[in-house]
Amino acid sequence: MAAGLEARGRTPAHARLRRRFLRFVPVVAGDRVLEVGCGTGVVVRDLATLVGRRGEVVGVDRSRLLLDRARELCREAARRPRIALRAADGARLPFAAHRFDAALAITVILHVADPLGVVREMVRVTRPGGRVGVQDQDFGVVAITHPDRTLTERIMHGVAAHIYAEPHSGRRLPGLLRAAGLDGIRLLTDVYQDTTLEPWTKTFLERRAERAVSFGIVDASTAQRWLDGLTEVVARGAFVLTLNYYGAVGTKPA
Repeated sequence: MAAGLEARGRTPAHARLRRRFLRFVPVVAGDRVLEVGCGTGVVVRDLATLVGRRGEVVGVDRSRLLLDRARELCREAARRPRIALRAADGARLPFAAHRFDAALAITVILHVADPLGVVREMVRVTRPGGRVGVQDQDFGVVAITHPDRTLTERIMHGVAAHIYAEPHSGRRLPGLLRAAGLDGIRLLTDVYQDTTLEPWTKTFLERRAERAVSFGIVDASTAQRWLDGLTEVVARGAFVLTLNYYGAVGTKPA
């Protein structure tokens, strides 16, 4: 999982999506920023660059294994701004109220059984006038060129329903922030696009095929036929994959 998070983080299209959202929040020099669900610290390292020497970045995650990897990867960045990484549940953040200028959760809410509970905790630890931002994919809006569209939808939607608590999370983020009591809700819609089957996309689709078999959605031969269909499309230079990302930001009332 750590390798997958880092591979996604290095993909130029994903890096662009992530950094554009951080500018949209915005995160600025001197900010104290919390990231919920920091994983291996991909976003933490971006935040460290943005907040500079006077800022502070705190990342929390439930996985101690991912945090150990994050500490290794953040060691160089930690020489500049203050970076702290802690094991914690997003629904029970171990911080006092009004601690941060901004609280963020990036590609996290779709995994959460109680999104509103997590966002309310993020609001609690953010100062009045501070920003709370969430960004997610929306797996109800995935376009893939494939000869068998019915099979493609069966695999993509079926697997997403099994592995995500809220596979359509992206489109629901503005409403989630409103329900948590935030003001001035803004939405940024962006698209991950691949027309060459980049390594991250290839791994993503292969894992979807594997999981479709493990969840009993299709058998192994059907999954292989689906992957072969993708190979054929790539060979013809006709491959397209797009995935919508939605980023919502709100302000904590004074």
